[in-house]
Amino acid sequence: MTLKVLFAVIVLALVGVGIYHSYKPLPPGISYNGGAHPLSDAKLLIDTTIHHSDGSETRDHEIFDEILRLIGQAQSFVLVDMFLFNSSSPEGVEHRRLSEQLTQALVNRKTEQPELEIVVISDPLNTLYGGSVSPWFQALRQAGIPVTETNLRPLRDSNPAWSAIWRVCCQWFGNNAESGWLPNALGTEPVTIRSYLALPNFKANHRKVLVADDGDTLRALITSANPHDGSSRHSNVAISFTGPAVIDVLKGEQAVLAMSRQSNAALNKLINQKMPPQAIAENAAGTIAVKTESAIRDTALEMISSAQNGSQLDLAFFYLSHREIVTALLDAHKRGAKVRVLLDANNEAFGHQKSGIPNRQVALELHKADIPVRWCNTSGEQCHSKLLMLHPSTGPTEILLGSANFTRRNLDDLNLETNVWVSVASDSVLATKAKSFFDRQWQSGPGSDPIMSLPYEHWADDSALRYWRYRLMEATGLSTF
Repeated sequence: MTLKVLFAVIVLALVGVGIYHSYKPLPPGISYNGGAHPLSDAKLLIDTTIHHSDGSETRDHEIFDEILRLIGQAQSFVLVDMFLFNSSSPEGVEHRRLSEQLTQALVNRKTEQPELEIVVISDPLNTLYGGSVSPWFQALRQAGIPVTETNLRPLRDSNPAWSAIWRVCCQWFGNNAESGWLPNALGTEPVTIRSYLALPNFKANHRKVLVADDGDTLRALITSANPHDGSSRHSNVAISFTGPAVIDVLKGEQAVLAMSRQSNAALNKLINQKMPPQAIAENAAGTIAVKTESAIRDTALEMISSAQNGSQLDLAFFYLSHREIVTALLDAHKRGAKVRVLLDANNEAFGHQKSGIPNRQVALELHKADIPVRWCNTSGEQCHSKLLMLHPSTGPTEILLGSANFTRRNLDDLNLETNVWVSVASDSVLATKAKSFFDRQWQSGPGSDPIMSLPYEHWADDSALRYWRYRLMEATGLSTF
């Protein structure tokens, strides 16, 4: 066999591997489109870091206080599925030690209630894909709490240009935390080169989910917040609720465990138990549906496409780059819907400067179409919410929130994500709090105290080179967003 033939065979093999793993069937239960259920005992939780004109800051943070409370009172069952679960953080800024607090809360409750069933699921990024040891995962396992590091290989590849090579050359070697020699981006222990070879696959279990028994019922909490020290100053949103929709959350987590070749008898039993729907329906304050992966995209597009003249769409996002979403927003604006977009400037991440891609490039498109855009006023932290709200001229307010950024990777069945859609009366406590959260950040600009947001011009970027760089990164997966 000549070198040319050998080269052609290798190229064809890589192309074939790349195509297959970009379009292969999804694992069972992934891309779950939950049906509508009565919304029961829902609470909206908000984290906001506030910057004052004198340079000081205050933190109005509710989410992990509620997570720790729910764990602390659980009697029979707790499930935690969180993406970033580690203590890395930039130096020189005080951060809340969320990874330690969550670990200690779980260990303490297991000690107090030995029969308590606890399920912990996280992303392998926290051990750099097996190349290091997580002290928090170790502590949980030593306390008799199993930790599943999600097996990401069954998922479709988001960066096939690299993943095809990795699947052929590198995935077979596994990883070994004891043989590391390279610096660790998430800790102090050295890691292997195999960790950094796995990193450019750019896919993750990006969910942020808690389920716990709460009195005589189950309560779920879906959020955009991570138990990650370096993320503890971020602005985030969450919703907690009871009722039949909690079972849909558990079904989504059951699929992740199955994909990782794990199972949990207590979780399976809860999924199969009967709930009293009539009592819940009588006390319902609206409607809720659980969505994962591409079902989130489809729901977002339905909401945006239904916005007509007299409707208002509000978005608060860490990343906004998905082309179908951007096009839908432009079309809604043309139909006469009022659109407001509040974005992170993508200026800084954990002490490192960023290029502004993709938000500034999408903001340029929206701004040219006369859609108002403002930037969260951040100082080291991130505007990390993933929140879409539809306020029609008449009828209920619709809200979509959870873990998913509006990007190709988050919405096109590449990452694992969990969101919920809710429909509630426009004057309900939940809708009022969500609207107040957005309005406060939108209206508090320079000259006010606190300064919550900045005008489009502050971070405007009209570079054609960076715009087309964003388009290439979004289309190919050669990006971290």
